[in-house]
Amino acid sequence: MTEESWGQVRDELLKSVGKNNFSTWIEPLKLAELKGGIARVEAPTKFMRDWVSRNFAEQIRQHLEKAGEAVERVEFHVASQRTATAKPSEPRARRTSRGQSRNNDDIDLPGAPLDARFTFDSFVVGKPNELAHAAARRVAEGGPVTFNPLFLYGGVGLGKTHLMHAIAHELQARHPDLRVLYLSAEQFMYRFVQALREKQIMDFKEMFRSVDVLMVDDVQFIAGKESTQEEFFHTFNALVDQNKQIVISADRAPGEIKDLEERIKSRLQCGLVVDLHPTDYELRLGILQQKVEFYRGQYPGLKLANGVLEFLAHRISTNVRVLEGALTRLFAFASLVGREITLELAQDCLSDILRASDRKVTIEDIQRKVAEHYNIRLSDMIGPKRVRTIARPRQVAMYLAKTLTTRSLPDIGRRFGGRDHTTIMHGVRKVEELKATDSQLAEDIDLLRRLLDR
Repeated sequence: MTEESWGQVRDELLKSVGKNNFSTWIEPLKLAELKGGIARVEAPTKFMRDWVSRNFAEQIRQHLEKAGEAVERVEFHVASQRTATAKPSEPRARRTSRGQSRNNDDIDLPGAPLDARFTFDSFVVGKPNELAHAAARRVAEGGPVTFNPLFLYGGVGLGKTHLMHAIAHELQARHPDLRVLYLSAEQFMYRFVQALREKQIMDFKEMFRSVDVLMVDDVQFIAGKESTQEEFFHTFNALVDQNKQIVISADRAPGEIKDLEERIKSRLQCGLVVDLHPTDYELRLGILQQKVEFYRGQYPGLKLANGVLEFLAHRISTNVRVLEGALTRLFAFASLVGREITLELAQDCLSDILRASDRKVTIEDIQRKVAEHYNIRLSDMIGPKRVRTIARPRQVAMYLAKTLTTRSLPDIGRRFGGRDHTTIMHGVRKVEELKATDSQLAEDIDLLRRLLDR
């Protein structure tokens, strides 16, 4: 097969696997030989050889056949030192925008796919997420590292993953030479275990420590996994020492992730830790309004009555994904039945979602809201500290947990760091006594009740 024919095959592969997969996996390959119905393809490393063999072998074989070659199977091999070494007339290394040299035949990175919808343009900014958005924007500029790592945390559906993808998209657009690796903590763990099993741990270390920007989503999943935490810790240190940017997300603050090693907690807290707060009414309404503009293009002529978006923003308050999913269902249903989207239609179409959203307040909601109100760490709510500035808010949270939930005293005690039920009872009685004489405390409790009832 001529170089021209192989070039045609590569062009077809680019169309079928996409630009990112092509540049990561196909471009470094070389067709060394095609003989007797067997195509011999060389990859620069064992890791790449195994990955391409598992994921792209059949596609490569099919495109070779389309190019007129009789190919029964494709074999993948690691390029020999002779073929892997650059010719004297070729540049052996290139510079990244962070000033580090990098070999042309270094392995590339199998990151998780990025969602094209999750960009900064599609991220609706409001008070609950404005700091997280600003920090993510700063990292996405790709300049000198100012805070490392950037740690984003918050509940489900508040925008952590959206911001992670937006950072990666922006970095790739601004600095295409940067090696940006985005993946979940579970994927990190899987690849580490796979490397151990296949005795390719050095390839693993080389891969993860050669990046310019490492982004790990849902890092709480490595808690309790000792070997994975050990490797994550060393990878983290190696990248920080090279002044490479790290972006991490989790469902809670570093200090609140159970079974995460203290040294990792300490490392994660040394950068900028940003909380994505639960959405408020104005932010939810803004998200819905943006989605409506998108759907108007998909469902031309579909009418939306006044008050529907306001109703949804008020009733579905816990999760943006659920909120967006409800609107998607509503537009699809109205289009299928050919009706205007009215309040009555929304109530009928979304009855199950609306019932699920009429949830009772949880102890976790109470702890978070009280911690925010008194400006203390959520971890102090369940921790051992007894200073008045922490003990009093903790007692207020105990009181609200007793009066706003149906949980038993022992159950509440477990949620407050394993405290005895008598401790909870004492805290509740103390607050009840103080309410009668401390007007400020009474106002605080009334305000917190209203906030939790939203």
